[in-house]
Amino acid sequence: MQAMIGGVEEWLPSDYERYLFHEGTLYESYKMLGAHVVTINGVKGVRFAVWAPNALSVSVVGDFNQWDGSQAVMKRIKHSGIWGLFIPGLKEGFLYKYEIKKTTNEMILKADPYAFYSERRPNTASIIYQLDTYQWKDQKWLEQRKKKDHYHQPMLVYEMHLGTWKKKKDGRFYSYRELAAELIEYVQAHGYTHIECMPLMEHPYDRSWGYQITGYYSVTSRFGIPEDFMYFVDQCHQNGIGVIMDWVPLHFCKDAHGLGRFDGTPLYEPIHPDQAERRNWGTYNFDFSKPEVTSFLISNAMFWLNVFHIDGFRIDAVSSMIYLNHDNAGSIPLKNHLGGEENLEAIAFIKKLNEVVFEQYPGILMMAEEATDYPLVSAPTYVGGLGFNYKWNMGWTNDVLRYMKMDISARPAHHHLLTFSFFYAFSENFVLAFSHDEVVHGKRSLLNKMPGDYWQRFAQLRLLFGYFFTHPGKKLQFMGSEFAQFDEWKDLEQLDWNLFEFEYHQKFSTYFKTLSRFYKKTSCLWRLDHEQEGFEWIDPDDATQSVITFMRKGKKKGDYCIVLCNFSANVYEDYTIGVPSCGSYIEVFNSDLAVFGGSNQHNPKAIKVDQDPYHNQRYSMKVTVPPLGMIILMKQTKKRRRSGFYSV
Repeated sequence: MQAMIGGVEEWLPSDYERYLFHEGTLYESYKMLGAHVVTINGVKGVRFAVWAPNALSVSVVGDFNQWDGSQAVMKRIKHSGIWGLFIPGLKEGFLYKYEIKKTTNEMILKADPYAFYSERRPNTASIIYQLDTYQWKDQKWLEQRKKKDHYHQPMLVYEMHLGTWKKKKDGRFYSYRELAAELIEYVQAHGYTHIECMPLMEHPYDRSWGYQITGYYSVTSRFGIPEDFMYFVDQCHQNGIGVIMDWVPLHFCKDAHGLGRFDGTPLYEPIHPDQAERRNWGTYNFDFSKPEVTSFLISNAMFWLNVFHIDGFRIDAVSSMIYLNHDNAGSIPLKNHLGGEENLEAIAFIKKLNEVVFEQYPGILMMAEEATDYPLVSAPTYVGGLGFNYKWNMGWTNDVLRYMKMDISARPAHHHLLTFSFFYAFSENFVLAFSHDEVVHGKRSLLNKMPGDYWQRFAQLRLLFGYFFTHPGKKLQFMGSEFAQFDEWKDLEQLDWNLFEFEYHQKFSTYFKTLSRFYKKTSCLWRLDHEQEGFEWIDPDDATQSVITFMRKGKKKGDYCIVLCNFSANVYEDYTIGVPSCGSYIEVFNSDLAVFGGSNQHNPKAIKVDQDPYHNQRYSMKVTVPPLGMIILMKQTKKRRRSGFYSV
């Protein structure tokens, strides 16, 4: 079945392509490897190529040849470890795998690492597929993205698992196109700027949530075909919503058809078992010392950016990439050749990845899920950084949720958990993340973490989100929290949409939408998110009353607001705070309003400033602070007259 075109095997990868691949610099290796529908000298067929250097032989098998390995034997390209074959007459849609003979003469069947589409689980074959037929309509978005300054713009990300956001009555998934029809309008109504999808690369087990992958180049078939996902992204872009994908370059699952021991030997994973095994998760680590693995992974990032117009990635488990022993309970601690615990090859890979991505796709997002104090994660590589442009602030999330779960009476002794983040808040470009990890596996939902009675739980969740929106850093929040999902995330069921039948959940939804709109309109809450000049304490030390007071500042003089957060159940009337200028202030936001389900303790009139200095400020004033509530105050000006709440 192998074709000779004009006496020359023109379908073979070129010497130059192979050289770059083995050097670790072929950043579009998906164009060389995998299955491609091509026409060579008028003959149409499919060109196959696969990297399997230790195989004795490789054949293409599929439904087109009754899975008979003797019918389509691939040619080994000398000195490359790559096997190739052109099969004339073959078309899109056929199923295939690679039949590989190991050095032990045993035959194994493997899915194509570069397959563009795959069978829906539990089936595991790759599918011949063309990805160049969709007509995109998001050119305006892509042009604007190149110039966008994310650092000085509002960012509110909706993290979601497509399979459990909403399901049909019979339990079936919504398709990518159906999700586009319902989800985009919902996201817009709640003020989100981006959707972050948990991994959508093909994976065999639903409850891995996509984090244990077999098909890095295949968008999962659970929700439709590749063009359907392209449509989803396209529609998001046309409606002003960015799409971020969760990406897993650390490890992969051990399923027989996947990357593990691909040619009968450790290929994508390290040779040494202690380095290969990710025992806590039952997976294999990628071997970052192999240039071909670097080509595979960087090409994968470029593939999603190029072919599917993705706006960036949240890179999973970066701490476990940086450190050999992080979250990897081996029998013997691993060391690098210098005696340290850093994975030097992985660090070099991360830097190269970010350099390549930003060179070709300026304006995209590269967000690191990184939980240690490794320095300069979000700094450019030319100053010694890892090259990401954002890092999740997991320290803030852990501290503030630990604090919020405490009995209200115990909080004064742990006041530092609210304020410690400001010792490092501007050391990185941070994203505050209430992610899926916080609301699954017995951790309870955000609402159900709150102590106290029913009213107090909702009040504290409003307060928590108020602090979340006013604390420096971009924002990410997992689906369901926007309407106070009561149960933790059930990863096989849809969200509890029936909660909208209940008053408190309706009012919380109103609160979230109002708060997110206020956030997006109020430039001082995001203009200087990553700069010390954008934040100033008024009083961080009122532990006795569990109150913190601070200012968020914008770029222009006078562009600031004052935020008070009361984590006690007491109402404080005539609470004195320092303020920077004379005149009057007005309350522009209050989490305790009755329309949100609160007790309606607020400041209905303009508050006049006293001449007495306080809190290291030149002036002071007295305000009413609601119980378990957050208020925002702004200077009254001719342009900012009080005409109801939230007039900015």
